[in-house]
Parts: sequence; C-alpha cells; structure tokens
Amino acid sequence: MAILLTIRLWVLAVALSCVFVLYGNLGRADEEVPQTGGVVYDPAQITAKALLCFNNKYIYSSCEESYRLSQRGNLNVPLQSTDEYCGGPCLTETNLVLDCIDNIFTNFLFYNKATIQDVRDTIAAACGHGPERGNFDVAEHIQAEESNAHKAVNHFLFGLGLMIMGHGLLI
Repeated sequence: MAILLTIRLWVLAVALSCVFVLYGNLGRADEEVPQTGGVVYDPAQITAKALLCFNNKYIYSSCEESYRLSQRGNLNVPLQSTDEYCGGPCLTETNLVLDCIDNIFTNFLFYNKATIQDVRDTIAAACGHGPERGNFDVAEHIQAEESNAHKAVNHFLFGLGLMIMGHGLLI
C-alpha cells in the first residue's frame, strides 16, 4: 500500500514538474497595457504586432533586404556573404528583430515552425567558426533538434524508471 502511494506521489511530482517547465513562461504579450487601458488578449493582435517587427524601418535600416530574416523563418544568406552578414549590420539588426518579437510574443513560431531560439541558434552556428559556418538553413537546424529531442525524452524516462525502481528497492 505504501509503495503504491509513493509511486503515485512520484508520478504527481513529475507531472507537476513537466507542467511548470512547459507552461511556466507563456509569453509577456498580455503584460502590455494598451492606451485603452485594457490588457491585450487577442491572439491576432499580438501576432500582428509581432509581425510589424519585420517591417520596422528603425530596426532594419542598413541590412540588405535579401539577407533579412523573413516571416517564414528563413535567412537567405549565400555562403560567400557570410563574412559580410556576420561582420556587418545584418547580424545586429536581425538580433534586434528577434528581440522585438520576443518582447511581444515569447512563444512566437515562424511559418516554418521555427522558434526564436531556433533562429538564434542557427545564426550562432552560421556565424561561428565551426563546421556549420555559412549554413543559414533554419529548417535544417530544427530537424537536427527534433532528431535529438527523442533521445532526451528517452534519457528522462530511463532515469525516471531507475529512480522509481531504486526507491522501491530501498523500501
């Protein structure tokens, strides 16, 4: 009876932990108070406001338009332009656009299902000095993360199973 109660408590603790981790930061868009005095809850308004970051002439002012981050989540930077992109205003302005979106809608997804962090990771790898330098393909980066995600889940489940079995052996 005690083991069953202990297992139930462990399952409840893991479930609550997952909920807090997954839904702890749903975004800050509802924190902004518009001039009307009410809180913005309309998803269409929040998304539209986030999309305005792409067309803000004060953010994107020096970066060549063909190199700019698109609403689709694409960065069309040719390999031979890597140094120009990474060492020029495009890198700074793209990060400003990502910050702008993040400040409005933390869980923003581009049309290609990339998150803001996926784009940041792609830029960091493409501008780094490793084997991915010059590869601005965000979709490839997402697929690599997805293929590694199941490994993390398997490790978590294996560890959880070990904890439960170990706890059962100690009782």
